[in-house]
Amino acid sequence: MPKDVLFLLPPGFEDKGRREFCPECAEIWGVLSYFPAIRDALDIVHVGLEHPRLEIVALIGEGNHNAPTLVLHPDTQVHPDLDVQEANGLRYLPSARSIARHFAHRYGTPVPRGS
Repeated sequence: MPKDVLFLLPPGFEDKGRREFCPECAEIWGVLSYFPAIRDALDIVHVGLEHPRLEIVALIGEGNHNAPTLVLHPDTQVHPDLDVQEANGLRYLPSARSIARHFAHRYGTPVPRGS
């Protein structure tokens, strides 16, 4: 069964001479650790810090290289109140909050507070 593709930065990386992490990616890592069954429903691709992130650009085009990004399989149903973006004929969610809200609708997880 084809899967949605989730692009994430690794939990830690070197930048500016120090170890850092991406807060938005950490939010999604947290959701996946709370609800590990979701991981099996996704293809998770770890991307590097450098721009452009070619793995993402290859799917949704130039200027679209944010991580986290969830590129939706064409058959994936999305709740109508989500702000789904489109590029190169593909739909995607470009932020941690929209991805977590999608998980709530699709997998029955709790909705992120404040959304």
